[in-house]
Amino acid sequence: MDAIREAPLKLSVIMPCFNEARHIVQVLDAVGQVDLEKEIIVVDDASTDRTRELLEAQKKRHPLVTCYKPVNEGKGAAIRTGLELVTGDIVIIQDADLEYDPGQFHELIGPIVRGEAQVVYGSRFRGTITGMKPANRLANYLLTWSANLLYAARITDEATCYKAFRTDLIRSLPLRCRRFEFCPEVTAMVCKRGVRIHEVPIRYAGRTSQEGKKIRWTDGVSALWTLVKYRFWD
Repeated sequence: MDAIREAPLKLSVIMPCFNEARHIVQVLDAVGQVDLEKEIIVVDDASTDRTRELLEAQKKRHPLVTCYKPVNEGKGAAIRTGLELVTGDIVIIQDADLEYDPGQFHELIGPIVRGEAQVVYGSRFRGTITGMKPANRLANYLLTWSANLLYAARITDEATCYKAFRTDLIRSLPLRCRRFEFCPEVTAMVCKRGVRIHEVPIRYAGRTSQEGKKIRWTDGVSALWTLVKYRFWD
């Protein structure tokens, strides 16, 4: 752990958000407490609640880079915008809620810092899960099975939010995602490059749609189609 903290690499945390006034301050505090050299890039996807107001207030407390989109385009588009602003050596995707604990950043980037990997996924299924609905669990299993079948990915959690990359690698990928198809698209592109995906176990606490979860069953269908499309036609 000490070796990770002493590493001279800079971490860029890309945080796409849309109407996250309920959680944004807490998640920024959690990211800010992580003992790593870092920048936090928040891309607000045209929120209509108090998210922007809260972000501006947090600039006095955290090293924030903010981008406010005039039109809602989706999580994937927000991540692509965030990648244009990155100045660090390693990129982590962080949702603007409390499903994923930033206290796990050290474990997530450890294999990259040590030169053992270029891409690391935080696997919920190798760690601990609370609050995940059976339907969502089934969808995650199906997407992971498809990624392994189509790309020989040898992973246990394709749809995890916690993905870390060497910046030069992820910036070299011709990403076109707009919504939640970021995960299958980046998985397909990385695998087609012949880059091994390293996994580490993480803790995950799911939230409900009433608590602000935005992904829908149609996004699962889109994710599956994305995996198939990049394997055979793109």
